[in-house]
Amino acid sequence: MPVDEKLLRRLVETPSVPGREEKQREIAREVLAPLSDRVKTDALGSVIATKKGRDGAPKVMVAAHMDEIGFIVKYIDEKGFLRLQTLGGHDPANMVSQRVIVTTSKGESLRGALQPARKPPHVAGDEANKMPKAQEFFVDLGLSADEVKDRVRVGDYVTMDRTLEKVGENYIGKAMDDRIGLFVMYEALKAMESNEANIYAVATSQEEVGLRGAVASGSSIKPDIVVALDITLALDVPGGGGQDEISKLGGGAAIKIMDGSLICHPKLVEHFRSIAEREEIPHQMEILPRGGTDAGGVQRQNGGAPSITLSIPCRYVHSVNEMVNAEDVQACITLLAKYLEEAHTGDYAL
Repeated sequence: MPVDEKLLRRLVETPSVPGREEKQREIAREVLAPLSDRVKTDALGSVIATKKGRDGAPKVMVAAHMDEIGFIVKYIDEKGFLRLQTLGGHDPANMVSQRVIVTTSKGESLRGALQPARKPPHVAGDEANKMPKAQEFFVDLGLSADEVKDRVRVGDYVTMDRTLEKVGENYIGKAMDDRIGLFVMYEALKAMESNEANIYAVATSQEEVGLRGAVASGSSIKPDIVVALDITLALDVPGGGGQDEISKLGGGAAIKIMDGSLICHPKLVEHFRSIAEREEIPHQMEILPRGGTDAGGVQRQNGGAPSITLSIPCRYVHSVNEMVNAEDVQACITLLAKYLEEAHTGDYAL
């Protein structure tokens, strides 16, 4: 099945940082409304779509986060340059010489250059070989100081300026983490033929700063089963591989065993694995030593719930060149849809 590139492009290119997910909320409400019986937004900004199943059947929470790593404006200097506060985990090596979009309180999108406060190599000497720190970066909007201060306020947010592109059999762009998870959730709901379980599809807020939206939504929903959708590291590149590979592009859906935030429920892992084997869905098993997903936050709510993460392998995470494989994405969609069709049959008692 070909990927819906129009929807994927819209998801990837629409800016949304932790706490400022309003543009992604608009998409979530639009996509989820015809796929569910009810759509609401909670106090932390997560969008919750309910698809009713059989009375008394388990409640399955499917979570994918809307936010991407980014920045907020913390200071505007006398020349009109913007200084930034990071939101989420940034590697300064991936920030050098990028272009950004500043989304203003008036809804404007202003393009600018993201640069470290340092001299060019022609005059820098030894300084040119030193890696800048995240707090040294500023944004140049190419405008006068008066115009910047008229159009930009402290608290406006900033995201990388990159488009979605097809590269071979892969897609590349910023914010695959976790717009590709949202895409899998939306497409799986479309592909699902039936459901007896009561499904709560949640486009969560503020994941990149501590799984906050998912924890709040999980506390409200009180799910019996939790399935998070997120990217995982594909280290099938120079410098990776072997026991440190985690996952690889083209290897299929990654069924998580554990990460830094949770140990996935072993019976739930086995259920996903058995479906993948039965349906001949390409898959791989994932152990991620660090990092976490929404499942790790919800797992410990309300006395605990069997939880798992279904991951999309991704190269170059937290950069503007995050890369996913089209076949892996489809494998995740198919596996999630098949699981939701039979989630009510799972026995996860320990």
